Amino acid sequence: MFRKTTLSLGVILLSLTVVLSQTITPPSQPQTGPGGKQYVHTGVIKNRYGKGGQEYWIFEPDSPKPRSAAPVIVFLHGWGGMNPLYYGAWLDHLVKRGNIVIYPRYQSNLLTPIRDFLPNTLYAIRDAIGRLQTERGHVSPDLTKFAAVGHSLGGLLAANVAALASESSLPRVSAVMAVEPGITEAPINVPLADLKKIPAETLLLALAGDQDTLVRDTDAKRIYYESTRITAKNKDFITLVSDSHGTPVLAASHRAPTAVDKSYDNGEGVGGTPANGVGDTPQTGRRDRLETMMVNALDFYGTWKLFDALCDAAFYNKNREYALGNTPQQRFMGVWSDGVPVKELKVTDKP
Repeated sequence: MFRKTTLSLGVILLSLTVVLSQTITPPSQPQTGPGGKQYVHTGVIKNRYGKGGQEYWIFEPDSPKPRSAAPVIVFLHGWGGMNPLYYGAWLDHLVKRGNIVIYPRYQSNLLTPIRDFLPNTLYAIRDAIGRLQTERGHVSPDLTKFAAVGHSLGGLLAANVAALASESSLPRVSAVMAVEPGITEAPINVPLADLKKIPAETLLLALAGDQDTLVRDTDAKRIYYESTRITAKNKDFITLVSDSHGTPVLAASHRAPTAVDKSYDNGEGVGGTPANGVGDTPQTGRRDRLETMMVNALDFYGTWKLFDALCDAAFYNKNREYALGNTPQQRFMGVWSDGVPVKELKVTDKP
């Protein structure tokens, strides 16, 4: 009896070992290309300026410090995501690729009136550019290479910045990406500018998540359709697609674009502040928020790849096939550890 039980346990343990060894895992960050980890710089200089809703951060590439002027990217967080911690890994990626990143706070706290968001954003961008141009020690900004990206409410602001750049004494936005933008509907009613003002030569991506039950795809479609001067060849509507083939699953929820890096914590931590995005509440547990904001293939092959390539196309006329045109390179999302491709991005000109 004892021998039979021992054999049974041995079979069970062997079976568990086989199962564990066959756990299917998602793809890691590619070595090269848009979204990849072939970085030009190994260091980031972080500086914080201003007060209240007009506060902002400037993140600059270092080690080595750029010898020539660097492109400038405006990164706009979701509602409540004032702490750069929430997007730190993405910010780090952008800066180590050689970009200066301006991160406007635009909310002093969760009670800041919605009407102040855009004026605070525009003020912070202008002040940051002025500081970069006149204050000693900064990386020189190349304002002919200027882009904006935003998530959630920040996606609306990114589109607004692109539309209002000329009349706001800002450089022309060459590339803009609105990721799961929202929300212009009642009861939030965040204003959207006249997007017909976005210049025709701007490259634009509007992204939605197939499991984003918070803002859905309503405002992503608005941004896509209302930017009427931009031709279909210079813009795409993209849906991030969830995939549960392996573990952990890839869930294209509203928090998918967040990318926590604690080295970007401004001292406020996660705490009871909403992680980001319209509708997040303090009641959501800290562990739950952090676990849904980790970096994965939806970042590497989704948001990071798309925005890298969009900027490359606008700034250097390269890697356009990774950003626009419904190409295999644009849609590709990597491969699970068992060789099965991750579900591709859905790309359309008629959402």
